[in-house]
Amino acid sequence: MVDADRYGVAGSPGDGPYVQIWLKLEGSKVLKASYETNGCPSSMACASALCELAIGREMEKLRLLEPSDLISYLGGLPEGKEMYAAMAVKAIREVR
Repeated sequence: MVDADRYGVAGSPGDGPYVQIWLKLEGSKVLKASYETNGCPSSMACASALCELAIGREMEKLRLLEPSDLISYLGGLPEGKEMYAAMAVKAIREVR
């Protein structure tokens, strides 16, 4: 996102699983959100869902999200892929 004013990351981009989140805020409210991840379908689903949930919400509320909230929003994840929900939530908590 060209006009992002906030960024958060979980994992190591280019070295294993990761989620990067870019946000455009007005005050503490999210106007726009985008992501980049390593391409695993579960990782993409979690990062995309997180961006959907972020738009229109206050950052303090987003930082309260738990991985289980994201998994519920998605209707579940394949067994063994829950770590991607945790990575997406960690990325939003790391937004600076």
